[in-house]
Amino acid sequence: MLLAIATSDYDSFVADGDAAFRELKKSQFDAVVSQLNSKLKAGYELAYLGELNQRGSQVTLLRIRFNSGGDDLLATLSMRDGKVDGYWIK
Repeated sequence: MLLAIATSDYDSFVADGDAAFRELKKSQFDAVVSQLNSKLKAGYELAYLGELNQRGSQVTLLRIRFNSGGDDLLATLSMRDGKVDGYWIK
């Protein structure tokens, strides 16, 4: 999903989502791309932090550390029935 953000590929970003996730507006996706694209292209490392069960979904926690420095970010990928039902970067 980070690769889709780095390459501005909206279709890839929503491809594995459930019906509600696929309704994400392209303008919302583009707003995230504009904030993260250059940092992601400069390189990053992902670190697996663990998993949670929340409201029937399996949530994977990942730390994003950018090669260019700055603050790390927390990514949460929420899956239910093999489909993405949420993805947040904080």
